[in-house]
Amino acid sequence: MGRYPAYLASIGGLAPRMRAALALLVCLLVLAGCSSSQRIETHDPGPTTAEGLSIERALIISNAKQALGTPYKWGGNSLESGVDCSGLVQVAYRAAGIDVPRTSNQQYQTLDHRKQARPGDLLFFGAGDRATHVGIYLGDRRMIHAPGSGREVTVSSLDIRYWRKHYLGAAGPAP
Repeated sequence: MGRYPAYLASIGGLAPRMRAALALLVCLLVLAGCSSSQRIETHDPGPTTAEGLSIERALIISNAKQALGTPYKWGGNSLESGVDCSGLVQVAYRAAGIDVPRTSNQQYQTLDHRKQARPGDLLFFGAGDRATHVGIYLGDRRMIHAPGSGREVTVSSLDIRYWRKHYLGAAGPAP
């Protein structure tokens, strides 16, 4: 027993039923940790994304798509010099005549939250109640976002485990 840590050695001294109960508890805790991913609830208006959208939402999506391939630049909010995630949101929303706060966390804390994301809404990711990333919902369970240093504005699936695990909620000022 000298080569095992004290807590492992003490488990060996437990009655078989206690060891089984402890093993079951550990398995349940592991499974609970795996189930922390959640489904991102969405609502697409019709067979085509543009159907049933307000003009503001259509403009947001159109302008966000124009940013595809724009390099990521921390603190950036210009398609000419680069954007970060919240800068992309500012560019796309500004083109639709809507002002939003500068950072993803300010956007998350300020904007009206929604149970289901509709095309043009913002999707927030982070931990606790602090958003550290934001994307624009395009419809068909996809978002456009500026993923980080060394990358470009791109489209990603919402069904990727990372996004489900870090999802905080949807919000947006667009009608």
